[in-house]
Amino acid sequence: MEPEKAVIKTLCPYCGVGCGLEAVSTASGDWKMRGDRDHPSSLGMVCVKGATVLEAVGRDRLLSPLFRESLDQPFRRISWDQAFEEMVSRLRCLKDNPHSMAMYGSGQLLTEDYYVAQKLIKGCLGTNNFDTNSRLCMSSAVSAYTQSLGSDGPPCCYEDLDLCNLAFLVGTNTAECHPILFNRLKKRHRTGSPLKIVVVDPRRTQTAEAADLHLKIRPGTDIDLFNGIAHLLLKWGSIAADFIEGFTQGFAEYAALLADYEPQIVAQRCGIATEDLIEAAKLWQGSQRVLSLWSMGLNQSSEGTAKITSLINLHLLTGQIGRPGTGPFSLTGQPNAMGGREAGGLSHLLPGYRLVSHPQHRAEVEQAWGLPGGSISPHPGLRATEMIAALETGSLQFFWIVATNPLVSFPDLERVKKALKKSPFTVYQEAYYPTETAEYAHLLLPACQWSEKTGVMTNSERRVTLCQAFRDPPGEARPDWEIFAEVGRRLGFAAQFSFQTAAEVYAEFAALTANRLCDHSGLSHALLAEQGPQQWPYPKERTSAPKSTRLYTDWRFPTPDGRARFIPHHSRGLAEPPDPQFPYVLTTGRLYGHWHTQTRTGRIEKIKQMHPQPFIEIHPRDAEKLGIQDGDWVQVRSARGRAYFPAKITANIAPGTLFVPMHWGSLWAEQAECNALTHDISCPDSGQPELKACAVALEKADPPLKQSPQL
Repeated sequence: MEPEKAVIKTLCPYCGVGCGLEAVSTASGDWKMRGDRDHPSSLGMVCVKGATVLEAVGRDRLLSPLFRESLDQPFRRISWDQAFEEMVSRLRCLKDNPHSMAMYGSGQLLTEDYYVAQKLIKGCLGTNNFDTNSRLCMSSAVSAYTQSLGSDGPPCCYEDLDLCNLAFLVGTNTAECHPILFNRLKKRHRTGSPLKIVVVDPRRTQTAEAADLHLKIRPGTDIDLFNGIAHLLLKWGSIAADFIEGFTQGFAEYAALLADYEPQIVAQRCGIATEDLIEAAKLWQGSQRVLSLWSMGLNQSSEGTAKITSLINLHLLTGQIGRPGTGPFSLTGQPNAMGGREAGGLSHLLPGYRLVSHPQHRAEVEQAWGLPGGSISPHPGLRATEMIAALETGSLQFFWIVATNPLVSFPDLERVKKALKKSPFTVYQEAYYPTETAEYAHLLLPACQWSEKTGVMTNSERRVTLCQAFRDPPGEARPDWEIFAEVGRRLGFAAQFSFQTAAEVYAEFAALTANRLCDHSGLSHALLAEQGPQQWPYPKERTSAPKSTRLYTDWRFPTPDGRARFIPHHSRGLAEPPDPQFPYVLTTGRLYGHWHTQTRTGRIEKIKQMHPQPFIEIHPRDAEKLGIQDGDWVQVRSARGRAYFPAKITANIAPGTLFVPMHWGSLWAEQAECNALTHDISCPDSGQPELKACAVALEKADPPLKQSPQL
């Protein structure tokens, strides 16, 4: 075995589990990856994506700034100085109309990147038009936590996976999308631990296969299910009356609403057996420690906030929160979506879980940033899908996209493509080239990838990990925060962007979180390097960190009266239900090996072999009706577009429902973009689109003629 030369601790840059990795340098100068056994979130475990991540870091990289005057011209190489001058001159022209510019970022950015972007866009430029792909991922969880409990931030920790005796998984294929967490549950389940697993999902996923009870509900009936379980618990007297009386408000209105949810009615709406509904309620009733977990299946909905608050209602009804093994736990989709929210990375937020609409919050941030009062706009900026509408109307003149690939991930892709073609000036800051989005940009900026820059990320259990650089950037790539800071300096804000290191950036951000729920003020790069990952809140006066922390252990909540809120909801159903023209419901999701739009994983041979092509899951009954056999090509149509897939006939999907993986854009397969079909109707509270369900038609077809490009 080749001797080890150096070991650098870092974090996996894929999902929000936040698994610790060690980059090991060998005597020959190569790097290899392994799990970090000292990292408390993953204990040395790693999935195929983390194990192979280095294979994609050096491939197909953008190595220098590229520019073109119009989209019909080829790119030409320019210097960084020319790139900055091109951007700054255009931004100066928009000085009197700052809201005509917008930045769309990513949960893959480090917290330092996020923070400097907030300072530039919301502080110095004076517009709150900063949003990220977290709007498509976790914003419904943000909204629901805030409405029900008073603040964003999951109240649970991963230790609760080891302590719960009911794991209630809804809208999450945890086995494939968050495998290291699911392995923890599965191991307990297999070894005879007093643990029951309930899975709520229209598909029989790998997660559902491990469940004691699988509720194969119709898409869009989650609220009916939650209210139906609550109806039975209330009827049986299995509620936490003292907790409700002492620590909540709104119970009377909630109890009145539950009267409409008799078991037979709920079972019929959900498409499940009444006995299974009763069994789910009995499992909740008989469990002392209930942990619910969810992901995109609840978040990506036109009523995402209502779904999640309805699930939280169940926890409040039974006092299942703030104690070991209990609580409502949002599983984050991206590695630093949590850190981004802490840094203010949504269009209504400021650093430290502050709100742009709150006068005192704005004043605190303006003072910290050395800016005059009134510099920060009091109005929330454009949300992600609203940016597309602004491009259509011409009100957006400067569009800056960072570390994400919206020309695959946005809903209603044909509309997005047309809008981007109308953009007067689009900057795309990215590590890889080509990507689908690069085709729609005027200026490409080469950014450092994970492993080439230092900073922190926060995972789903609020644990902050220092990710240290261990490779030199290729070509002229620069860290994202340094790019933002240089633009700020050239715009005349030298004092605000005098940072020399990422550690200085983090120190300023951490100080701004002092006495906030997401308090980082006791943390620093040096402390994290010495003591390892830490959970927030971590105030400056803390001398040591407990092994794990939970929020709301005293059952006092950050609401005006200190009480959690029951928020009753009836379901409105799908925003686009099936009809005679489009009789099927299409749902989308991830596969184990891939992640998001294949920008990384599509360049890794082992993963490409695991998932060589997209597909569509069809129930045998639907396939027989349409004369479709396994492997046949089919065309899927919605009111917005069409796509082509080989059929996978399986009883794992419910009749009337279809499933397509979301990873394939135009670079990787021909006309297999699932988001050519989806719509952008969004949750009114969170602004998160209903990417999980749209109405489609299905028919047998010839395969698309053009072959996929080879990368």
